[in-house]
Amino acid sequence: MSLSLQSGGTSSRALPTQTNNALTAAPNQATTRPITTGTSVLGIKYRNGVMLAADTLVSYGSLAKYKNAKRLLSVNSRTLVGASGEYSDLQSISQLLKANALSDRCTSDSLYEEDNNEECAKEVWSYLRAVMYNRRSKMNPLWNDVVVAGFKQNTDGTTSDTPFLGVVDKIGTAYEDDILATGFGGYIALPLMREKYRPDMEEGEARALLEDCLRILFYRDCRALNRVQIAKVTKEGGVLVSDPYELDTYWDFKGFVSSKGEMGTDGGW
Repeated sequence: MSLSLQSGGTSSRALPTQTNNALTAAPNQATTRPITTGTSVLGIKYRNGVMLAADTLVSYGSLAKYKNAKRLLSVNSRTLVGASGEYSDLQSISQLLKANALSDRCTSDSLYEEDNNEECAKEVWSYLRAVMYNRRSKMNPLWNDVVVAGFKQNTDGTTSDTPFLGVVDKIGTAYEDDILATGFGGYIALPLMREKYRPDMEEGEARALLEDCLRILFYRDCRALNRVQIAKVTKEGGVLVSDPYELDTYWDFKGFVSSKGEMGTDGGW
């Protein structure tokens, strides 16, 4: 039976159309702005380790879309990362780091020396700096500010006693410090952390300070949430990431309750 290409006829092979050709020839497109975003990540060194804190909210524009998104991730037994910005890009970074960690384990000289073959925190930070700068140079950046926490490495591959805390932004700018904050936390939380920070802080003091900063960010940042995570890295215990939990809040401050017109002002903030 012959195939008909007349009007109303049928054929088992579709003819190429202008639409299909246009889709095939369409150029690659890059993300021009973040869509689903997480806000501040806080980091602090204390006496025996490094601690990170972040909430679990991912916003879709001004909509509080996902309230249980975990933004603190364990890379290996001595390195922890947290990120603000585009959540899908954070997932991409997480997959990349996990693939590198798996490659390290598979190429280790001995099954009993895995710890010596793991990347230390400073190596992960340096690697991310190169990745972020490379993507920025291709005009397709990863829209994140990434905080890396952990410990440095001795020349023999063992874990050093020196804690590490560094940040890399979406264009590859990187630096280290004793206290760090990304997003809106760089404006509100960082000054508070600078005022209260001491190098010899105990773990409980560091956690209390980070929780206070997250609570204030919840009051003042409309993209923040009081459901948070705390994570720490210590030389003896490695990486520990808490389950999400909710901070207690207090809304009876005079500035929250009283009408602004009753406070001797013109009614504005």
